[in-house]
Amino acid sequence: MNNFFFKQIDNTSLSLFRVVFGFLITLEAFGAIATGWVGRVLVKPDFTFNFIGFDFLQCFVGEGMYFYFALMGIFGIFVMLGYKYRLAMFCYALLWTTVYLMQKTSYNNHYYLMVLLCWIMTFLPANKRYSLDAKFNPLFKSLSMPQWVKWTLILQVAIVFIYGSVAKWYPDWINGTAPEIILKSKKDYFIIGDLLQYNWVHYIIAYFGIFFDLLIIPMLLWKQTRVLGFYLSLFFNLFNSIVFQVGIFPYMSIAFLLFFFSSETIQKRFKLKNEIYDEHQVTIPKQNNILIGILLVYFLFQIGLPIRHWMIQDDVLWTEEGHRMSWRMMLRSKSGTLIVRIEDKKTKENKVYDYKKLLSPKQVRSVATKPDLIWQLVQKIKAIETKKGNDVAIYVNSKVSVNGGPYHQFTNPKIDIANLNWELFKHSNWLLPSPEDYQNK
Repeated sequence: MNNFFFKQIDNTSLSLFRVVFGFLITLEAFGAIATGWVGRVLVKPDFTFNFIGFDFLQCFVGEGMYFYFALMGIFGIFVMLGYKYRLAMFCYALLWTTVYLMQKTSYNNHYYLMVLLCWIMTFLPANKRYSLDAKFNPLFKSLSMPQWVKWTLILQVAIVFIYGSVAKWYPDWINGTAPEIILKSKKDYFIIGDLLQYNWVHYIIAYFGIFFDLLIIPMLLWKQTRVLGFYLSLFFNLFNSIVFQVGIFPYMSIAFLLFFFSSETIQKRFKLKNEIYDEHQVTIPKQNNILIGILLVYFLFQIGLPIRHWMIQDDVLWTEEGHRMSWRMMLRSKSGTLIVRIEDKKTKENKVYDYKKLLSPKQVRSVATKPDLIWQLVQKIKAIETKKGNDVAIYVNSKVSVNGGPYHQFTNPKIDIANLNWELFKHSNWLLPSPEDYQNK
């Protein structure tokens, strides 16, 4: 095992990946400011729906987030250049993780992947080559890295794609309904908009998505299918970038292709100097067992966390419990209606509460279908009323539609949610059972 983990291999792929990764996370930071994302999500709202238990992060919300993201962009540049790399990568990872935990309205799995990759990259020797750190200190330069570095990144990406495929194995994806609904919003796209509305296109996208996610890593690992996998990956990721506009993720996925080709091929394609290293060397650190143990625990967690919804009552498609951090990407379309009623416990006065005055338009669209957001909204309303000296019960009437289907009752409107605790790994009993159409996990 030690010979496999700690065999020294060429580090060209990691060094080039650091450059691309640094460039992309820089774009992510400055782009969030330029596109107005920071303003819409983290400045204008009175509060953000942070991950439960991280309410203290609300202190960052406001105008200061522009400076916050600009600072992230500077750290991203340092990562790209390999200057003070370890410190810069650590600072970016910490700041981005805080942003991730700070809000859920604009949640997507790509943000979570970026959290993981930032922390992984923090501990990798990605600045040993093609970096300012190596230029300023020639003794620091190295042409090799331990083999576990390469396989850590490959395994992480494999988990993302394989779970992404498995999540698509449900009726509305297989019969093309979900892709059809997702692509309806693309009908005004120049040239391809009309094409994306054909049923045969929906089926192609549905099954290409399933098999691509499932097979792309094995295809890239096997030499006989590597080139085909390369071109399929280019097509798939560029298609996602153009049609679905999912930010830097497609280009990060393309950058991962560096780890599947030989150093000689990479150096030739990028016209880099072919430097020689001892490819038979095995350098076993003193803490080798600790390192292997950490990697084992990490990947057991990464394999186990995405399937936690199987341990929670009812269908994740309906309840959303266990949806986040499980690589359930672009699977469905949901809409909902929400009515909040508050009752004064002393006077028994009952009235509809205008919760929309507390939220941004994007938050209003999100809250009706996500139980944790509903619970947090109720706690916010309770805090406001308590501050006024009112002791209230709060009831929520929510109805939800999945993939354009009929609306069904989502919450029990007779349960006072204000006095309930949030259950992180358990089913919330104030959610009503899913309709029969959704009871296949």
